[in-house]
Amino acid sequence: MGLTRHIEGRHSNSITDVKFTVALMGNPNVGKSTVFNALTGLSRHTGNWTGKTVDSAAGFMKDDSGIEIYDLPGCYSLDATSPEEEIARDFIMSGKADCTVIVCDASCLERNLNIVLQTLDITKKAIICVNLVDEAQKHGITVDGNALSKLLGVPVFLTNASKKEGLSELSKGIRESVSAKHDSPERPQCPPASRWKDAESISKLVVSTDTDAQGARQLKLDRLLTGRITGKLIMLLMLSLVFFITMVGANYPSELLSRLFDFLLESIRSGLNGLCVSERFVSAICDGMLSTLMTVVSVMLPPMAIFFPLFTFMEDIGLLPRIAFNLDRSFSKCGSCGKQALTCCMGFGCNAAGVIGCRIIESPKERLIAILTNSFIPCNGRFPTLTALITVFFAAGAGVLSGITHALILTGLILLSLCAVFAASKLLSCTVLRGQRSSFILELPPFRKPRIGQLIIRSVLDRTLFVLARAVIVAIPAGLVIWLLKNCGGEVSWLDSLVGMLNPIGRVMGMDGVILMAFILGIPANELVMPLMLMIYSGAGTFSGFGAESLPLILSANGWGLNTAICVLLLMLFHSPCATTLLTIKKETHSFGWTFLAFLLPSLTGVALCLVFNVLWQAFGLS
Repeated sequence: MGLTRHIEGRHSNSITDVKFTVALMGNPNVGKSTVFNALTGLSRHTGNWTGKTVDSAAGFMKDDSGIEIYDLPGCYSLDATSPEEEIARDFIMSGKADCTVIVCDASCLERNLNIVLQTLDITKKAIICVNLVDEAQKHGITVDGNALSKLLGVPVFLTNASKKEGLSELSKGIRESVSAKHDSPERPQCPPASRWKDAESISKLVVSTDTDAQGARQLKLDRLLTGRITGKLIMLLMLSLVFFITMVGANYPSELLSRLFDFLLESIRSGLNGLCVSERFVSAICDGMLSTLMTVVSVMLPPMAIFFPLFTFMEDIGLLPRIAFNLDRSFSKCGSCGKQALTCCMGFGCNAAGVIGCRIIESPKERLIAILTNSFIPCNGRFPTLTALITVFFAAGAGVLSGITHALILTGLILLSLCAVFAASKLLSCTVLRGQRSSFILELPPFRKPRIGQLIIRSVLDRTLFVLARAVIVAIPAGLVIWLLKNCGGEVSWLDSLVGMLNPIGRVMGMDGVILMAFILGIPANELVMPLMLMIYSGAGTFSGFGAESLPLILSANGWGLNTAICVLLLMLFHSPCATTLLTIKKETHSFGWTFLAFLLPSLTGVALCLVFNVLWQAFGLS
């Protein structure tokens, strides 16, 4: 009997007794998590790039057999050069698994056989799952499962897990394997020098290849997307297109949501007044908490609902790993690696998610560099302020031309933030994080058709609603604090007093105390910064009543010019991480010191850029 314990069953309301334990392992990006989902009925995240699974998950097989399956992180070797490999190796060596299912990619079996042979050196309680046979067939590749089984001495099953093909045979094989008597696990041996030669020899015996025109076309496309010049140009065009679609498409639903929330807010206010509740209590609820909440949702939800599906689409078809490949040389010169590009892409949606995604980086030094610099990438919460200022000062008007100008300027700002990531990474690698660079494997997965159902689930339910829920949690208490600052203190409120104290500092930076106060109070959520500015400028003490048409009037009435707008854009790009990201950094690094440095780096960068720009602006007499 394997590991025996009690855990809460996911397929029934009763407590499930663990009878057998199965380990699911294999190289990254072989569909291992898809196999796990198909066997257990759970919803482990899947994606078309390496490193999606960075910890282990467990679930019971759907047949009520009491078999618990552990989805181990993807790894290329059991020599343990990364945290993922340590987790997989330690679990296999512990002997807890009654059976180990090694998942391989049928289209590149030779490379996958290295981990197979290493695992079979440790334990004979294993079966092989050759997955993605449909994609291999598209490229003219077929695998002889029977021949492979005879050569390795363990059962082999051919599957297409995404379409549930071969899963019933695999499930039956797992049940038979855990029930069979095995020899005791062998102790790990030194890896034989001929292991790669063995993998090559086995692959030649069981794999047949018939290269077709489709494979040649995909090779040409890969060369185009990863070319030194063409790859970067295509990447920039794609980035501009994504931002153009996101920003133009988000305007109308954002305005509709704002109007709907204004109506709901007035209805709630009327209901509370009808209950004879005190006027200050009604104001605290409506003008403080609810007004803040509704403002955040109305400006945050529409662009997220567009950006995340586009991001997930690029992930599904295999573009993100190629972006990482294109940027690997640049990151390498800065003491980091191309996998940091993937975490930067995740940061566009949410910096907290980007920080968690840094687990895919094997080297502790390079992982820490990626964590400390991820907040240089503007997250989804900063886009509303960036786009609003670009619209007012650089791309006013409607139509396609305005949208193109908008997208190009925003792309330029993104490139500036990426340059800051390179500079900060280089600085860290030469100072507090000096050390030898590690080697790593960056795998380019095959191009795949997007899975629309999973795309919607991952982008809308898992990403959009997750980030939105985080914003909602911080927006409600933040709204109450802001209301208290604005409505307490007598003739001069506490908020106005603080703004007055910050005014001299703001003037030196090309701004004013209102702007600095908005950034300070906006630490819980970046979405609050622009609404806070408008609220303080108007003296209303509430977020409601600010439409897109009123923005230019309010800003110009309070002395804003081109100089102010550029300084605010710079500070919006580079300022302290939000509270959620800081908490995530603390959890990932287990250090207040590194968390403080992550706070300090972008903050000092933004302040320095604003100071230098304002000094130059004044020196050239442009004010």
